[in-house]
Amino acid sequence: MVNLIIDCENKQAIKETCSILENGGIIVYPTDTLYGFGCDAKNESAIKKINYLKGRTSPMSVLAPNKDTVKDWLNVIESDHNIIMKKLKGASTVIVPVIDGVVSQLVMGENNTLGIRIPNHEFCRNLSMTFPNPITTTSVNRTGQQAMIDPQEILSEFKNDIDLIINDGIIDGVGSTIYLYENSSLTILRS
Repeated sequence: MVNLIIDCENKQAIKETCSILENGGIIVYPTDTLYGFGCDAKNESAIKKINYLKGRTSPMSVLAPNKDTVKDWLNVIESDHNIIMKKLKGASTVIVPVIDGVVSQLVMGENNTLGIRIPNHEFCRNLSMTFPNPITTTSVNRTGQQAMIDPQEILSEFKNDIDLIINDGIIDGVGSTIYLYENSSLTILRS
């Protein structure tokens, strides 16, 4: 049960969030587009909790702290790195093949692919630079419903199922544009 809503500007926000992630907890956090459900993307128990909350089992994207980290994860020819890096910013998710061990297989897509985001949001950058594992990022909603934009409404809906909400006010955005990397090119799956 949520015992805490913490403001994203609070100096303790990153520390509190990392502690919850380390212990297999579920967070709700702000991005540059929407609020996201987050957990340690290597913790299968936590991943299953998010799938249960959303009412589905499917691949999930993760936060990356920077492009250098993403390059270490990629399992594509080096000459294609630049194609991927050009789109990997702000409100974009790129689905790419990655090496084994980056995240749990439960968040992976077909052919060992992973959706990766580097949101243009200071809290996300700081969190992903501080926490040692990738963190899931998927919209806060039940599958088939609108993404939730108000922390108080999120608390009301999910208070018994999450451990922390990082508050950044109402975020009334749209989901990221999703690109799929295949055969040295990118295709838009969702815009």
